[in-house]
Amino acid sequence: MNSDKDITRLLKKRKKGLLGFVFSRLCFFILLLTFQILLFAALYGLMADTIPYFLTLQTIFSVVMVFYLFRCSMDSTSKLTWLTLITLFPIPGTFLLWFTRKGLGHVATKTIIARIIDETKNKLTQDEEILSEPDIISSGINDLNFYLNRTGCFPLYRNTQTTFFPQGEDKFEAMLTELEKAEKFIFLEYFIIEEGYMWGRILSILSRKVQQGVDVRVMYDGMCEISNLSFDYNKRLEKLGIKCKTFSPIMPFISTHYNYRDHRKILVIDGKVAFNGGVNLADEYINKKERFGHWKDTAVMLRGDAVQSFTLMFLQMWDIAVRHKEWDEFLAIPDEKIQASGYVMPYADCPLDNDKVGKAVYMDILNRARDYVHIMTPYLILDGELETAIKFAAERGIDVKIILPGIPDKKTAFALAKTHYKSLLKSGVKVYEYTPGFVHAKVCVCDDERAVIGTINFDYRSLYHHYECATYLFKTDCIADIENDFSATLAKCRQVTPETIRKEKLYYKIVGSIIKIVAPLM
Repeated sequence: MNSDKDITRLLKKRKKGLLGFVFSRLCFFILLLTFQILLFAALYGLMADTIPYFLTLQTIFSVVMVFYLFRCSMDSTSKLTWLTLITLFPIPGTFLLWFTRKGLGHVATKTIIARIIDETKNKLTQDEEILSEPDIISSGINDLNFYLNRTGCFPLYRNTQTTFFPQGEDKFEAMLTELEKAEKFIFLEYFIIEEGYMWGRILSILSRKVQQGVDVRVMYDGMCEISNLSFDYNKRLEKLGIKCKTFSPIMPFISTHYNYRDHRKILVIDGKVAFNGGVNLADEYINKKERFGHWKDTAVMLRGDAVQSFTLMFLQMWDIAVRHKEWDEFLAIPDEKIQASGYVMPYADCPLDNDKVGKAVYMDILNRARDYVHIMTPYLILDGELETAIKFAAERGIDVKIILPGIPDKKTAFALAKTHYKSLLKSGVKVYEYTPGFVHAKVCVCDDERAVIGTINFDYRSLYHHYECATYLFKTDCIADIENDFSATLAKCRQVTPETIRKEKLYYKIVGSIIKIVAPLM
C-alpha cells in the first residue's frame, strides 16, 4: 500500500521558470513581429527602389483582410480588435488571427467534437413531461432547454438534491466525505491541479480507492504542465493505479496557449454525486495559502438524476479520440430516488461550435428578470451584446448588482473591468469590489427562483475560448442560500461610485484604455 510519504516522493514536481512565456501566444506574436521588422529592413536594404510596390501590396492585403473580417461571423468588438492589429501589423496580425480562429489541429479537433456531440445527443433521456409543466413553460425554461440541446445533451431534471457551498473550504470537506464513500468510479476533471495540502488529501483517498477496485480517472488541462505540474505527471499518477489524461498538452510555439483550454471543474462519484463550481484543486482555493487576500469561491453538489449529465460531460472529454465508447455502465440512473424541490439542468459550452452557450444563458436570465439579477465574477471583460443586456436590465428597473474582486489576481484584467464601470453605473447597474481579497466565484442568481453556478466567467476567455460547464437551477431549495451568500458578501464590499472612478489609480486608467482595444484577446 502506498503511504502518503511515498505518494509525495513519487509526485514531487519540477519548477518551470520561463517556460510559461516560451509556450505563450505572446511569444509567438513577438516572433512574428520581429520577422516583419527584419523583413522590412532587408527589403529596404536590398530593394530600396521596390519598397513603394511592397507597401502597395501590403495595403491591398490589409484591405482584403478588412473585407474578410466584415464578412465573418465574429462579434463586432472582436472585429474592431483584429482590424486594428492587421492594420498596424499585417503579417503577425494575420497569422495570429488564423492561429486564434483555426489553430494548428483545431480543424480536426472540431470535427471530432462535432462527431462526439452528434453520437451522444440522445444518450440521456429527456423527460418531455417536465418540459410541458406550467412552471417550466411560463418561465421560458422549455425554450432555453430546446436551445441548449442544439449543441449537446442537456436534459432538465427533477429528483436532484442541491447543496450550495459558499466557500472552497466547505466544498473541500464535502468532497473528502463523498470520496470516501466511492464504490465504483471517481471522475475528476479540473482546470488546475497543484500539489499541496488540498490535492495531497484528495490524492491519498484516490490512491486507497484504486486499491479497493474503484475506477479512478483524473483529467487536467495542459496549462498545468507549464505552471503547476511536471510534464510526466500523468505517468506518475498512473504508477499509483490512477488513470490520467492531460487535455490539450502545450507544445512550444504551436499552441494557442490560452485558447480552447479545458476550464471545467467536475467531480463525479459513482453516478450518484457530482460537484461543480469555481473551486480548483489548489491550496489558495481553500485559503490554505494566501495569494490575493481572502479567496472567495463557491460550488454546488448534486445528488440524484442530474448527476448523469456531468458523467456524460466527463466521458465526452475523456474519450475525445476513442472511436467505440462503452459508457452505459457509467450512465445508469441510480436506484435510489431523491426527493427534492425544483429543477436542475447541467450544461456545457464548447468553443468550437457556433453557439456561445454560456453567454446566451446569462443573457436569457438578464432578459427574463422581473426583480433582480445578482452576479459574482472574477473578471468583467464584456462584448457589446452582453454589456447591452446588463445595462438594459438595469434601465428597465431590474436591481442589477455585480461583485468583483477588491484585490485582483491579474492587474490587466482588473484594469479592463474598470473600463466598463462608468457605462454600467450610468445605466443604473451597481458595482462592488470585495474588500477582503479575490472573488473567484461564478454566480448569477435571479428573482429568488433561478441561478447559475459553474465555471463560466463574464469575460472573453470563458464566453468564447474555453470549454466550460455550469449548473442551471430553478426553484431549488439552495437558491435562497445563494442569495443569502451574495448579501453576506456584499456587506464586505466597497461600492463603486462616480467619485471612486475619478479617484482611481492612474495605472488602471492608462492600462485599461490602452489594452481595451485588444480585450477579446485577453
